[in-house]
Amino acid sequence: MAQIATIERLREIITDYGPRGAAKIRDHICEQGIAFVQRSPFLMMATFGDYGFEVSQKGDHPGFVEIVDDRTLLIPERTGNHLAIGLQNILRDPRVGLAMIRPATDEVLRISGRATLLDDADICERMSAGGKPAVLVMRIEVERAAFHCVRSARRAKLWDPQSWDAPTRISFGKIYADALRQPELEEQFDKFAEESDSNLY
Repeated sequence: MAQIATIERLREIITDYGPRGAAKIRDHICEQGIAFVQRSPFLMMATFGDYGFEVSQKGDHPGFVEIVDDRTLLIPERTGNHLAIGLQNILRDPRVGLAMIRPATDEVLRISGRATLLDDADICERMSAGGKPAVLVMRIEVERAAFHCVRSARRAKLWDPQSWDAPTRISFGKIYADALRQPELEEQFDKFAEESDSNLY
């Protein structure tokens, strides 16, 4: 197996377009990016820390991410699984990467920057949803922003219902029963997970 071990070899395979190729990468969120954030209901957030690399998802009504200015975002944290892996990572290493997604839209907005966790009652209240304030708020200082091209989403036919198979049902009951070596509790764990997931806020 031939391993790629140098930038030079990598660039023999993937052409470097130089300044022209990197022109879309900004140190702020452009006008189209701001409009995209305002209409995006979902994002993936990558962090790194004591738990290694982690990718977690955040989602809510379109525009749930607040735009302070073209270099600053506020992301509310809602009730979740209480593991707080990504949040703990941020406290060790504030660097984060975001991939913001809009249904039926092939472009993805990628943002890199640094996160700070805020425990501010006024901000959490302002970012309420479902009648409940945010648990806390992540402030993102944008260092790099760019739209990813449409090819990967189109190759995957991500938004084409004709290409979808039946939804996959994940049994958290089985996951917990296996991990805790209590197979007799699988059904009970499943019921608990379904009840917990029905409470969105």
